Amino acid sequence: MKLIITEKNTTARRISTILSDGKARPLAKSRNPVYSFDINGGEVHCVGLKGHILKVDFPSRYQQWQDVEPRELIHADIIKVPTNKALIKSIQTEARKADEVIIATDFDREGELIGVDAINKIKEVRPDIPVKRARFSALTPVEIKRVFAQLDDPYYDLASAGEARQDIDLIWGASLTRFISLASTRLGKHFLSVGRVQSPTLALIVDREKERKEFVSTPFWTLKIACVKGDKSFQAVHARERFPSEDKAEEALSRLEKTALIREVKTTERRVKPPIPFNTTGLLTAAASLGFTAARAMSIAENLYMNGYISYPRVDNTVYPPSLDLRGILQELAASPEFSQLCAPLLEQEKLTPTRGKKQTTDHPPIHPTAAAPHANMSAQEWKIYELVVRRFMATLSGDAVVLSVRADLDCGPEPFVARGSRTAEEGWYRYYPYGRKKEVMLPHLEEGEILRVDEPPELKRGETQPPPRYNQGKLIEKMEESGLGTKSTRHSIIEGLYERGYIYGDPITPSETGIAVTEALRKYAGVIASPEMTAALERDMDAIADGAETQAEVVDKSRDMLAEVMHLLENSKEEVAAEIRNGIKEDRILGTCPTCGSNLRIVKAKKSKKRFVGCSGYPECTTTYPLPQTGSIMPTGEVCADCGSPKVRVVNKGRRPWTFCLDPDCPTKKEAKAKTEESSE
Repeated sequence: MKLIITEKNTTARRISTILSDGKARPLAKSRNPVYSFDINGGEVHCVGLKGHILKVDFPSRYQQWQDVEPRELIHADIIKVPTNKALIKSIQTEARKADEVIIATDFDREGELIGVDAINKIKEVRPDIPVKRARFSALTPVEIKRVFAQLDDPYYDLASAGEARQDIDLIWGASLTRFISLASTRLGKHFLSVGRVQSPTLALIVDREKERKEFVSTPFWTLKIACVKGDKSFQAVHARERFPSEDKAEEALSRLEKTALIREVKTTERRVKPPIPFNTTGLLTAAASLGFTAARAMSIAENLYMNGYISYPRVDNTVYPPSLDLRGILQELAASPEFSQLCAPLLEQEKLTPTRGKKQTTDHPPIHPTAAAPHANMSAQEWKIYELVVRRFMATLSGDAVVLSVRADLDCGPEPFVARGSRTAEEGWYRYYPYGRKKEVMLPHLEEGEILRVDEPPELKRGETQPPPRYNQGKLIEKMEESGLGTKSTRHSIIEGLYERGYIYGDPITPSETGIAVTEALRKYAGVIASPEMTAALERDMDAIADGAETQAEVVDKSRDMLAEVMHLLENSKEEVAAEIRNGIKEDRILGTCPTCGSNLRIVKAKKSKKRFVGCSGYPECTTTYPLPQTGSIMPTGEVCADCGSPKVRVVNKGRRPWTFCLDPDCPTKKEAKAKTEESSE
C-alpha cells in the first residue's frame, strides 16, 4: 500500500479524486479522513493534515513569564510539541501498513517542513520506509497525474530553512515580547508583542505617520477656465499650474478676457505595456485596490487553488516557464461563458508572447488560472479574485494599449493656459484588464488659430500641498517586499497580527499610540529590532540554508548572538523603555473630548466588576460615562458624531470585521436604527 500525505484534508480529497478518476472513498470509522483507492491494482491511502503537526516551544520550566528572565530564553533548548496527537497517531497507523510514503504538501519552506515533520513521526514506527515527494503547482488532473508519475525526493534543506525560521521567530518573539510586556506591566491577554518581522513592519507604518505629522502644508492657488466649442465645453488650467500667493493668482485673473486663442495643438502617441504576471505581492496589491484585506485575499486565493481553479498562490516568480501551456489554459477558459469572447482573439494569435517580470524562480510559476470556474457556485468575493487572476493572465498575453494624448496651448488675454485630453486608440491589454485604467478626457477637435468663448466665471481655487498618504495593505506589502521583510507566505499574516495586537487600525493604516510608543522605544534603545536590515539579513541566511550554503544550526546560533546584544541594550534602559511605552498606552486610553465639560474621555476599568467603560477625566465634577464592548481593542478615530456630539471609536476583534460607533447609546441614530429593526420584525 502507498500512503500519500497532503497538507490539508481538502487537498487530500482532491488529489484522491483525480488519481482515482473519481472512485476514491473515505474509510469508515476513521477519526481523521483517510481516502482509499486503487491505481493499477495497487492500494493507495491518502491523508490530509491540518497544517503543521508539530510546533516549536520551550520546555515547561520556561513557561512562567514572571519566574524566568527573558534573557534565559535566548539560549534555551527548543523542543517540538505535537499540535494534533490524534492526527500523528493516524498517519503512524497508516504507515505501519504502507510500503512507501509520498509527501504531497505545498512546495515551499513551510510545506516542506510540514512534510518532513510527518516523515520523522512516521519513521518513529517505520524507520526504513521509502519516502518520495510529489511536487506540484496546481491541483489540476493534468498536473497531479504528471507529478505522481515523476516522483522526486524530499527537499530536506528547504525544510531546514523553514525550521530555522520557526526557531528564530520563537527565540526573538518570546524573549522580546516578555521583556517589553514585563517592563510595561502588560501581562495576560493584553501583553505587548515584539517580533523579528512584526516590529520593523510596524516601524514602516510609524515612520510614514511621523512624515505626515511633520509635513508642513503650503498653500497654493490654481486658476482654471472653461472653454466652449460648439456644444462642448472643456477645462484649461493656467500654465503655471500653481500660484504661490493669492495676489499673484488674482493678478492673472484680472487680465483674463472672454475669449481664448488656440496657440498650438500637439497630439502624441504613447504605447502602454501590458502588466507582468502575478506573484503573491502583485495579487495582494491588486486585490487591495478592490477593497480586500491582504489576509482575506490570501484566504480566497488559497481556496481557489485547493479547488483547482488557480495555481499555487504563494510565489515570488513573475516569469512563466516555457513548459506552461498558455494556449491550453486559454482553451480551457474559452469554455466559460464569461470569458469565451475575450479568449477568442488571443487564441487567433499565431504565437503567444507573454510579458516577463524581473523575478524568476523555479519552484512555482506565476499565479494563473488553471480551470474554468463555475460562476454560479462561487461567492461574489471568490469570483472577484478569480476574475482578477483570469484577466491578469489574459492581459499578460495581449499587446500594448495605444493612448493618444492631446495638449492644447491657449492664450486667454496675455495669460497662458493648457488643456489636456487623452483617448485610447487601441485597447490592447486594456480590454482584458480594466482595473486602474485611467479615465479618458475627451477634448473637441481643436485647430491652431481658433478663438473660443470662455464661460464665466473663471475658477480661482485655494489648495494645500498634501503629506505622503498612509499605506493601504497592498502598498504596505509592496514596501515589505522592497525592504526584505517577511516572505510571500507570511506578509499578510504579519499585517493581520498588527491589527489584532491593537498596534494599527483602519485602512489606510494608522498606528495606535501604543504602536508608536513601542516602535520609538525599540528604536531609541535597541534600534536593530525596528530596522529592516536585520530581518532582511536573516531572510537571506534562511535562503542560504535552502540552497545548502549554510546550516540551520549556524544561522540560528548567529541570530541568538545578535539577540543577546539587543537584550543587553534593552536591559540597560529598562525603566526608560517602560516609561515610554506606558505613556503611549495612556494616550490610547483617551478616546476623545467629553461633550459635557470638554475634558478627556478615557477607558476606565471598574474596580469591582473589572468591566471597562468610558469615564470623564473631569470626575467627580463631571459624571459623564458611556458603556463599552467588553471584548476587542478600542481605538479612537478622532471623529465626532454629528448627531449626538460624542466621540466615535473603532472596535477591532480577532476574526471579525472592525466596526465603528459613537459612544452615546442614546444617540438619535441608534434609536432610528432600533425602530427600523423593530418595524421590520413585526
